[in-house]
Amino acid sequence: MIDPIHSLAFSVQANRGVYALLLGSGVSRAAGIPTGWEITLDLIRKLAECYNEVCEPDPKQWYLDKFKKAADYSDLLDTLVKTPAERQQLLHPYFEPDDQELEEGAKQPTAAHHAIAQLVKQGFVKVIITTNFDRLIEKALDDAGVGPTILSSPDHLKGAQPLIHIPCCVFKVHGDYRDTRIRNTTDELKEYPQEFEELLDRIFNEFGLIVCGWSADWDDALRESILRASSPQFSTYWAIHGQASHQAQKLINHRSAQKILIKDADTFFQDVQKTVLSLEEYPAALSHSTETAVASLKRYLPEPQHQIQLKDLIHNEVNRIVEATSGQAFAVQGPTWTNESATARVRGYEAVCSTLLAMAPIGGFYAEEYHFAAWQSALERLSVVSSSGEQSWLELQRYPGTLLLYAIGLGLVASDQIEFLGHLFMTEGRQTNGEVLPVVQLLPPSCLFKAGGKGAQFLKGMENYSTPLNDWLYRELRQYTKHLIPNDERYRLIFNTLEILMALGCAHKTKPHYVVPPGVFIHQYEQTLRIIDEIKNSISALKDDSPFVKSGIFGEIHEVCISLLDNNDIKSRFFLMALSS
Repeated sequence: MIDPIHSLAFSVQANRGVYALLLGSGVSRAAGIPTGWEITLDLIRKLAECYNEVCEPDPKQWYLDKFKKAADYSDLLDTLVKTPAERQQLLHPYFEPDDQELEEGAKQPTAAHHAIAQLVKQGFVKVIITTNFDRLIEKALDDAGVGPTILSSPDHLKGAQPLIHIPCCVFKVHGDYRDTRIRNTTDELKEYPQEFEELLDRIFNEFGLIVCGWSADWDDALRESILRASSPQFSTYWAIHGQASHQAQKLINHRSAQKILIKDADTFFQDVQKTVLSLEEYPAALSHSTETAVASLKRYLPEPQHQIQLKDLIHNEVNRIVEATSGQAFAVQGPTWTNESATARVRGYEAVCSTLLAMAPIGGFYAEEYHFAAWQSALERLSVVSSSGEQSWLELQRYPGTLLLYAIGLGLVASDQIEFLGHLFMTEGRQTNGEVLPVVQLLPPSCLFKAGGKGAQFLKGMENYSTPLNDWLYRELRQYTKHLIPNDERYRLIFNTLEILMALGCAHKTKPHYVVPPGVFIHQYEQTLRIIDEIKNSISALKDDSPFVKSGIFGEIHEVCISLLDNNDIKSRFFLMALSS
């Protein structure tokens, strides 16, 4: 399944400025700002001191025994201090750091606040709704050089510009603790001023929503505002630490929200901000048309309702490749095969396929089951060859299929989607003699030129390579995977893993002859051993539940897979290739 944070990042990046944040006290927790319940417990402890009684180890139970009712944040505040001004003074130490806390860095903006500020600065977020009284988000925005419009009272709303004209709006629906008009008792939270209600109605209908750190338990008026929004135009994502409360679950159901289980607010917003920025920068060198296609892909991938658009996007791009490669520039009757003409033809195929190659790794990395058919159809169409022509030119017609198999395969391996890789390998292609075979037998580089006998040493600069086309692909596809696999060592591991699985799949399909197409891995014997050992360990530990078994790449049950890995013919073909390279 696609990580819901990735789905969220796609939506935020593709729909700049249309997502509003709804932040509760959980976002400020790492700063040492207590939650309402923690303030409640602290106030109970102080109250117990007034009675010269000990409330530990269970202040909540002490309060229940003493006053014959359950402890409640709003009720307790309303009982202890009667006016908003008094509540402001009572709450002040909970929100502002003293000298020691300043020295320790407590009650300062957290990583979450700074990540949010960067999303605002980059234009991805414009509206922040918060139930918090603290000023941490304002401080973080100031640090980022953003001057937000703060709305915390009806007076502020009367003089405010429309949201569309405000670069950043922080809507503090419960007020600011420095203002005596803060709302935090049950009665104060039952309803908002009319001006607040109208603005919230607009936001909850017109904006997408990202909720974090808000339990929804205490805030009646805010819950009702969300429930009034009957036709939100964009998705809702609800970040949850632990279990969603009953009230939160009602709102999640109402908005058909995507739940995201998180470790904490800091990690969540940092991940979102980094992923959005990564998507935004991917990749700077692409042409405008490729950028448009990739942007569309990113928009369609996260949402099941866009699967038709996704299929059409991939289908249309394959149509364009097929049409372009059917012309005279790619004629299979000629020209005369030379190193120069063959290298030019390879480069021509790569240029025509560049947009699809930009799409495929990201499509593989975030693939869902309902994406499979579109990618398999694309691979099948790009693996078709003409019935007549010069043999080597005919074989080279399958090169776009090889490019796609590697490009999407790298994305799949990078995200551990081995089962889809197995489906991909079993996609049917057609040999020049008309025989139908799975692409795992047709598209490995060493299989492309077996009939013509020329190999791939024809490629300019690759004359002395033992696996010339594999090494060529290793270099060529790097530019399309930088955004997903920034580390070069990890890219090498993923590329080798893909080619080893391809070799095992081909061996399984060609038994008892065990054709094992070589790859770049033959130059890296120790890493090859490690990869095969990891595959074997997974199968030994998980048996039929191992993704390598469930994929069916080299066997449908674990005994068959282990048998193939232990087969002496396979070992000799794998490791003698590596040792002799």
